[in-house]
Amino acid sequence: MNTDKKVAFYTLGCKLNFSETSTIARNFINEGFERVDFDTKADVYVINTCSVTDNTDKRFKSIVKNALKKNDEAFLIAVGCYAQLKPEELANVNGVDLVLGATEKFNVTSYINDLTKNNIGEVHSCEISDADFYVGSYSIGDRTRAFLKVQDGCDYKCTYCTIPLARGISRSDTLENVIENAREISSKGIKEIVLTGVNIGDYGKGEFGNKKHEHTFLELVKELDKVDGIHRLRISSIEPNLLKDETINFVSKSNSFVPHFHIPLQSGSDELLKKMKRRYLKNTYTNRVSRIKEVMPNACIGVDVIVGFPGETDELFLETYNYLNDLDISYLHVFTYSERPNTEAVEMQGVVPKKVRAKRSKMLRGLSAKKRRAFYESQLGNTLTALFESENKEGYIYGFTENYVKVKTPWNPALINSLHTITLTEIDQDGLVRFDFVKEKAIV
Repeated sequence: MNTDKKVAFYTLGCKLNFSETSTIARNFINEGFERVDFDTKADVYVINTCSVTDNTDKRFKSIVKNALKKNDEAFLIAVGCYAQLKPEELANVNGVDLVLGATEKFNVTSYINDLTKNNIGEVHSCEISDADFYVGSYSIGDRTRAFLKVQDGCDYKCTYCTIPLARGISRSDTLENVIENAREISSKGIKEIVLTGVNIGDYGKGEFGNKKHEHTFLELVKELDKVDGIHRLRISSIEPNLLKDETINFVSKSNSFVPHFHIPLQSGSDELLKKMKRRYLKNTYTNRVSRIKEVMPNACIGVDVIVGFPGETDELFLETYNYLNDLDISYLHVFTYSERPNTEAVEMQGVVPKKVRAKRSKMLRGLSAKKRRAFYESQLGNTLTALFESENKEGYIYGFTENYVKVKTPWNPALINSLHTITLTEIDQDGLVRFDFVKEKAIV
């Protein structure tokens, strides 16, 4: 046992990575390690990498340097998507001792019997076709919500994306295991679960990515809604072509699922959607938003959008901008296109200059702020429930309503991880919402 050893973790990227980091951390704790914060001295540092954009690749080196400043004798391990795609590159970063690919990351503790630093990083990677099994994960972050992984990998061939190369084929957890994990999370007093995966609407494919659907995403949603003790369930991100009317209708009447959807769009131009090899056109997206708002008028809808994709002319960008401006959505996640090796898009004509990409990104971020403000204004006067978080930020405690309005009130530790009925009253100068308690006593 490693009872005197300390381990620290740093996670780049998505909620799915956070859930997997937590699972890996529990493996270390089971081996006797003590988990500490990344900005403190540790014997082992584990960096869970991402490779969605250029920026996350570049950050890796600075994270390694920061770890070595805390302890230049520490054993450094890289796992995750970038570790699968570019293992040799990471192994050559000064100070990195071990790089584990997609099939090895959950067995990390079996690789560290000796914590002596290596002259060059040792690589244990695989052909991504070997990543045909499923490992369930969940993370508990700030004690108020957990990220529960239900699916991994992707069978889509979007021309800008390396995720299928990094995570392999689409495969799902069993319904029984998801429910068991949800019950375990509930038993820890967590009030909210966020469902995560690479392509969660594709949930149901068998353990080895076969096309036989054991259960559908709708069946998963219905079964999770029955789990006692979970007060909120949130769908993190789902493809518009996989978000069916049946799911939207069920969420609208659900006990636990909240009226908040995050739906990737990527472009408001059918011409670019085809070049991206997305599996829908703009009309499908419009229909999904209309259907949600029809049955849940106060629903929050977030949108992923990429700017600067090859061939995106000024006219096509404005088509996207105007489409989003007219659409009844609540906020945007804006991604500036970056060239990724081994993707179709990297070979495409019509490269958009980086300065133009940056300008378009700024325009869409401005539109996002406008959309969020309009959504918050539309909610003033409504009575909702807020789940409060654990952090004291400059004398305030923050929380989120079921439809993802961020609220604030003067710090009160008694509110941590509690649900309260509130009435939204005004938008503060920082853009967040103040409120009145309907009752002082918490719902739970």
